[in-house]
Amino acid sequence: MSFEEQEPREETAPAQQESQPAPPAEVLEAEGKAPVAELTEERVEGGEERAEKGRPGPGERRRRPFGRRRVCAFCTEKVRVIDYKDAAKLRRYLSDRGRIEARRKTGTCAKHQRWLALALKRARQLALLPYTPEHIRTTGMFAARR
Repeated sequence: MSFEEQEPREETAPAQQESQPAPPAEVLEAEGKAPVAELTEERVEGGEERAEKGRPGPGERRRRPFGRRRVCAFCTEKVRVIDYKDAAKLRRYLSDRGRIEARRKTGTCAKHQRWLALALKRARQLALLPYTPEHIRTTGMFAARR
């Protein structure tokens, strides 16, 4: 049987579910279910009501979980070049294990974080800053920092 000889099929629409009217709020409360319009508040044991966790409603501001965002220290000082020879300033951006601190912890912007990483690596090559925690222990570099 060729394609032209086949009978055209009727395309059937997907089965549509008949929508049933929502039961009144009194019936839902008796069954222990909250109506759809009242889902913004949920009941807690003891009868207290609290706002549902999730997206903020209209007019509400979303709070940052870690407080205020830090401002880049290099941007506020309008630094043009990060000096790799200034070990005292660069030491602030190293962890106690000798690792470069993350942007979210130090507050530096992306541009200055790249410059800072380059300066820290240069200072490490000249032995101004440590590579490993063992170097920190032997030199006692971070003892005065506390």
